[in-house]
Amino acid sequence: MKLAELGEFGLIGRIAGRVPAGTGVSIGIGDDAAAVEPAAGCISLVTTDMLVEGVHFDLSLCDPATLGRKALAVNLSDIAAMGGVPRHFLLSLAIPGHITVEFVDDLIGGMLDMAGRFGVTLIGGDTSSARCGLVISITVIGEQSSSLVTPRSGARPGDLIFVTGTLGNSALGLALLQKGKREGKAVTSHLDPDPRVREGIKLAEAGIPTAMIDISDGLLADLGHILDLSGVGAHLMLAKLPISEEYRDKTATFASDIYTLALSGGEDYELLFTVPPAKVPLLHTITGETGTAITGIGEITSAAGIRIIAPDGTEYTPECRGYNHFPDK
Repeated sequence: MKLAELGEFGLIGRIAGRVPAGTGVSIGIGDDAAAVEPAAGCISLVTTDMLVEGVHFDLSLCDPATLGRKALAVNLSDIAAMGGVPRHFLLSLAIPGHITVEFVDDLIGGMLDMAGRFGVTLIGGDTSSARCGLVISITVIGEQSSSLVTPRSGARPGDLIFVTGTLGNSALGLALLQKGKREGKAVTSHLDPDPRVREGIKLAEAGIPTAMIDISDGLLADLGHILDLSGVGAHLMLAKLPISEEYRDKTATFASDIYTLALSGGEDYELLFTVPPAKVPLLHTITGETGTAITGIGEITSAAGIRIIAPDGTEYTPECRGYNHFPDK
């Protein structure tokens, strides 16, 4: 079915009919604005991300349901990075004329699948036609006690640096997709990331991190955001970077050395955080409860900048610091 046959309000009604009632939602889809109420004692956390066809995704490399899951996942990851509990989201779509109703159905289905995993409710948004590619814009609203919210600005000299999961798989997955590969864990990491919502909540509620961020633009770029806002520097140990066997086996085909994609590839959506030494033993409990590996990769220093130490003890100079949204042409 063509979208022109259904119309804007028909599409909105079609989406609304698939959305269950959500916790804290007084007024949902269909009014001029939604009305939501955070849990007692909590403050609201709000984040937004835009995915643009041809910039953030290629429809020849992914199906609409997987794209829908990823579109919501990258926003949930931002709430996770604050230690927050995601509750509601708003969706805006700019849709080109060649997109069918069935495509949108699958896209929304993927989003609602991801939303259901974390108890998140769609409460409104907007739709528009687009003259070029598909644009997906999502705003997620979360909540957490103000004393538990974890910003980027709390890292202190002597804190140790940790990361969840593994690094570089998403960038490797994109490179494999561009070479015609369609299967494997790295490809899945890129197309269908798993936001570390449970891990972020448990870390925050245990009072472990002093600063936290999700890795979207690359390890070096996102660690740099913590350092800038905290007024500190860091030492990173390349030998400690958590990388998968698939990454070790295949990355040499796409990068000049094994560390490039892990340091600057981006879109890992793992949590990067700093921890006082006295609280490091608490991390074993988080790993036990979530099953997610947590690896120490360095230390916060008082001297500005990031010093990267190679396995042989020499200083390593990276080729790239991370994704740049507005590069010089």
